[in-house]
Amino acid sequence: MKHSSGHPRNPAALSPALSQRLNLYVLTASAAGVSLLALVQPSEAEVVYTKTHNVIGTNGVYALDLNHDGIIDFLIQERGFLFFSSGYNGLRAKEALGNAVEGSSGLAAALSQGAPIGSGQQFISSASSVGEVMFNVACSVESGCSTVGKWRNVESRYLGLKFLIHGKTHYGWAQLSDEIQGNKITAVLTGYAYETTPGGSISAGQTQSGAPDSVQSAAPGSIGRYSASPQTVQPASLGRLALGATGVSFSRRQ
Repeated sequence: MKHSSGHPRNPAALSPALSQRLNLYVLTASAAGVSLLALVQPSEAEVVYTKTHNVIGTNGVYALDLNHDGIIDFLIQERGFLFFSSGYNGLRAKEALGNAVEGSSGLAAALSQGAPIGSGQQFISSASSVGEVMFNVACSVESGCSTVGKWRNVESRYLGLKFLIHGKTHYGWAQLSDEIQGNKITAVLTGYAYETTPGGSISAGQTQSGAPDSVQSAAPGSIGRYSASPQTVQPASLGRLALGATGVSFSRRQ
């Protein structure tokens, strides 16, 4: 029997047609790999903005879900008490567990457009109290009316907001105006936004990435690249709302 010499055989030359097919396959596979890598790259920072128009009157409550995930992040509520010779009214922001409102000494800040909102600012949380005070007014026949807070008859001011998405901190804002008549407060929520990058700062009024002062005209309910139905003002009979993934609930205190 004749044994092989052990030397490798010379490879057969590929036909031009087969060589062209192999080259095309390699190019296609490479392009697919690049596309797949592009899909797994982290998304760029983005501001998601929702324009709305909701009036919050006496004992009105608005459930604010900044990122539209079905979890209520904040309650913006107006609570009033009328008596024979006096009256009291308050506008408050109540946060879910882990969330907070920009401000100090228990009072929510009334930010101007362009104000920074991020880790460098001071935030307050209500814990077990009735909520962060935006504005209070109390009137009586004997002493007249006294007020507290920085939201007296303001036009287009901003609440700075810090909230959690899947346990990570995000920052956003809510734009409101209010009007005081006697001891009656009427607030109007006209829009809100948040930064999609965890820990990324945002400016009050910012509606686009890289555009810090860009509150723009849009149809109510429009949200960034897509649209959804605007939320409605919650009725005065609202008893309890579950806020946040932890199921923390808040109630209006009579």
